[in-house]
Amino acid sequence: MSGHDHGPASGHTDGPGIEHDHGGHGHAGHGHGVSADADRRWLALALTLITGFMAVEVVIGVVARSLALISDAAHMLTDAASIVLALVAMRLAARPAKGRFTYGLKRAEILSAQANGLTLLLLGVWLAYEAVRRLVAPPEVAGGLMLATALAGIVVNVAATWCLSRANRSSLNVEGAYQHILNDLFAFIGTAVAALIVVLTGFARADAIATLVVVVLMVKAGYGLLRDSGRIFLEAAPAGLDPDALGDRLVAQKQVVEVHDLHVWQITSGQAALSAHVLVEPGGDCHAVRRTLGELLRDDYGITHTTLQVDHAPEPVLQVARADAAGADAHCADSHGPVHREEPHAH
Repeated sequence: MSGHDHGPASGHTDGPGIEHDHGGHGHAGHGHGVSADADRRWLALALTLITGFMAVEVVIGVVARSLALISDAAHMLTDAASIVLALVAMRLAARPAKGRFTYGLKRAEILSAQANGLTLLLLGVWLAYEAVRRLVAPPEVAGGLMLATALAGIVVNVAATWCLSRANRSSLNVEGAYQHILNDLFAFIGTAVAALIVVLTGFARADAIATLVVVVLMVKAGYGLLRDSGRIFLEAAPAGLDPDALGDRLVAQKQVVEVHDLHVWQITSGQAALSAHVLVEPGGDCHAVRRTLGELLRDDYGITHTTLQVDHAPEPVLQVARADAAGADAHCADSHGPVHREEPHAH
């Protein structure tokens, strides 16, 4: 067969979880359920620890006139917001796919991660401004009260970080909340060091310097979250996977003549998907090729959500494959992406 059929698949089934369709789409191994009950419990426990301590720290920070403590409290507020966002996103992502949302609401988790990254960057800008202002005109700081509060904050954040580390950090959503709390732990450590310097030497600018160190960590974590979530929204290939090398691997399989319209993207963190149009030699076993490619993608790349349209190659494609090293495509008038054949071709 030739050409594309983007209607409902009505192919043959060769085994559990594997469908084959010469003119439509076959799907292999869906299993996209989100098992987030345990994650929700760990996140809820971390949220309780953080909000309780944050209320106390705001009062102490104002009394001690410590920017580092106030910045830690502000950071803890974003920690709490990030966990709430993560919990809401988990519930949305767990909803089954239906209606117009054919993937469900799994990318709600990526929206949450992006919001976490953005708040880290915005908070970092504000704290950097305040820190520079205090470097120029440092106020009096109650070093002893600042030190005691920072040490207590380290204990609370170690407990909260441990809770988040028990959750599934392969989820970019959970990783966003984890990065918030981890940066808060670093902030408290920096604040404790600054407070000790203030107590021992009276150097009040140590408070602002500690804040700037934490700002660097916040910007680094925020940028990483925005970059990773942006890749998913732009449907880039998963990090570490080269689509061109993958296409060459697929076309090197027995009976495969050509692979084109190859797309690899992420539905959400940890859930990659792939679609491609595969041409097999005339007389080849389309079902066997489909099964082989599905197993290769699952076993070697961890891609279980695959949509492969498998057709017999018409004679014009075989002639082009033999005669045209530039890779012109006689089968599809509008090929979306590079064409892979068993011959040298541009990447």
